[in-house]
Amino acid sequence: MAKARADAPLARGELRASDADRERVAERLREAVAEGRLDMEEFDVRLGAAYAARTYGDLVPLTRDLPESTGGAAPAPAPVGGRGGRVGRVGVEATSHGAFALFGGFARRGRWAVGKVFTAFAMWGGGEIDLREADFEDRETVVRCFTIWGGISVVVPPELRVRVSGVGIMGGFGGDQLFDGPPDSPRVTVKGLALMGGVGVQRKERKGEKRRLKEERKRGELED
Repeated sequence: MAKARADAPLARGELRASDADRERVAERLREAVAEGRLDMEEFDVRLGAAYAARTYGDLVPLTRDLPESTGGAAPAPAPVGGRGGRVGRVGVEATSHGAFALFGGFARRGRWAVGKVFTAFAMWGGGEIDLREADFEDRETVVRCFTIWGGISVVVPPELRVRVSGVGIMGGFGGDQLFDGPPDSPRVTVKGLALMGGVGVQRKERKGEKRRLKEERKRGELED
């Protein structure tokens, strides 16, 4: 049986994938969530696999059962900041303008579209507002948080411009803070009142991005 030539060209599926290839697949997966084709659990698994992919062959199965992107009808993504980052699209119809929790909790996370003014209230309860995969109705967004004997957590991606300005009375609002991001990215102002409770704002990498960075570190260690 003849041996394959050492200099024979590689099949496309064996070629190394680039960061741009991985990001194109990741964006198609995000669109699929917005279209209702994937639930968040499956999206999270596929997104992690996309950022960990080494070859085209690793990427192909992740979108094989999804139709091609419709492109033009969707708003263009805002400019990104940071390698592998993505700031949500601007000009998307809002899916939520507020949240309320009384002796309970609420959560806004995953792929959703936040209204130009979003108002959250928690009394004897808590809530989570996660903007890492969110789209935006407007480039300027105000998130108003009010809590009494409760807590609200606001999670933002590293690329988003964020201003935090709130009042804490026998509680905490995280102080006045300005988180810089790319000049063209959406800007979010978090304001409100925490009475005997707390409102916290923190930056976190997306789960898929964490996996991608971890895989990059592993590859770097192997190459060293």
